[in-house]
Parts: sequence; C-alpha cells; structure tokens
Amino acid sequence: MAADAQLLGRVTYQGFAKAWPSMQDPTGFADKMNSMPKYVVSATLTEPSWNNTTVITLAEAGKLKDRYQGDILVAGSGQLVRGLTGLGLVDEYRLMVFPRVLGTGKRLFDGAARINLKLADVTRIGPDGVTIQRYKPAGAWRGPGLRTPPG
Repeated sequence: MAADAQLLGRVTYQGFAKAWPSMQDPTGFADKMNSMPKYVVSATLTEPSWNNTTVITLAEAGKLKDRYQGDILVAGSGQLVRGLTGLGLVDEYRLMVFPRVLGTGKRLFDGAARINLKLADVTRIGPDGVTIQRYKPAGAWRGPGLRTPPG
C-alpha cells in the first residue's frame, strides 16, 4: 500500500479500530495499517483508541493534501466520500468491481455532487472477472440535477 495516511468516516473507523490492532501478517500490511497516520472525520467521536489517530472535521480534510505528498487512502466510508466529492477533494476513485447482481444494497454515490469521470485504468485481478477500475474526475457535470459544491 503506497498511501501515506488514511482518512476514514466514523463508522468505518470503528470497525477498523476493532480489527486491525490485533492483526499480523508476513507481508507487513498490518504493520503499515497500524503505524500510518489516521484521520477520522466525525462530529461525535472524541477519544480514538487506535494509535496515530486524529479526529478532524470535513473542512479540515482538505488540508491533508498539503501535508502529505503521497496518496491518502479512503477505504469504504461512503458518506465521507460523498462529502469529499462535493468539495472537489477526490483526485482518483479506485473501485473494486465484483461481477454479481445483488439487487439491493447501499449505493456509493447516492446524494453525491455530480461529476464526470474518466476511466484511467482497469486491472483484472482474478479468474471470475473481478476488476479494479481507476477513475479520475473529468470536469463539472453538465447533466440534470447539478449541485454546486460549497465554497
């Protein structure tokens, strides 16, 4: 993992904080997850338990791009991604796509500001058609339902 820091929503953070501190693996991935700086966007979390964790506001999240030269990882955290998208703070979306139709579930971009995306890369990672798709923002949405990001 090439990320310099993690940015998490409260719900994702609480799940990660329960699982990752006790994980170990021979590749060092768990050590990286546990040692890297973590930032949680939350109005309710006050005392994070996972080491190297700081609680911030969504407005403060934009300042992280100035602090770190490398990637800032956002894993899951749909509500946070929608907020970051609305503020124009997402440089790249990496979506792991599993070729299954479930019929129900949460939609990642429900309620997000509308933007155009440009496909940057597709990597097939298994025999079942699982792919990692990388998208970059490609400018303002010109379709119906335009919402102007705050600021």
